[in-house]
Amino acid sequence: EVQLQASGGGLVRPGGSLRLSCTASGSSLDGYAIGWFRQAPGKEREGVSCIRTSDSRTYYPDSVKGRFTVSRGNAKNTVYLQMNALKPEDTAVYFCAADPRGRSSLFTWSYDYWGQGTQVTVSS
Repeated sequence: EVQLQASGGGLVRPGGSLRLSCTASGSSLDGYAIGWFRQAPGKEREGVSCIRTSDSRTYYPDSVKGRFTVSRGNAKNTVYLQMNALKPEDTAVYFCAADPRGRSSLFTWSYDYWGQGTQVTVSS
């Protein structure tokens, strides 16, 4: 069973950048899909990116397309989320999740394994 740990959150000014990391242990990520999600206070958890490790295809909702980039690290057990041009509305707790079936999905129900969240706050 894979265990995930998200890290890299923090406080950043509007327009700034952050890179989040999702590090896996207990299992190789080969064949998995890794999703990044966020949840703001009082809101539902929403998907902000997905990468299929089988072919490195990536998916984003319109709200972050062109600003967020998901990638797999050279070590293969880490997935990154590069977030640029951050806005106050990007403020949320960010989670990474793993789907062992490797589907391309931005829906929470597709994912079996979840890491703990990391807080991202965008504020001046």
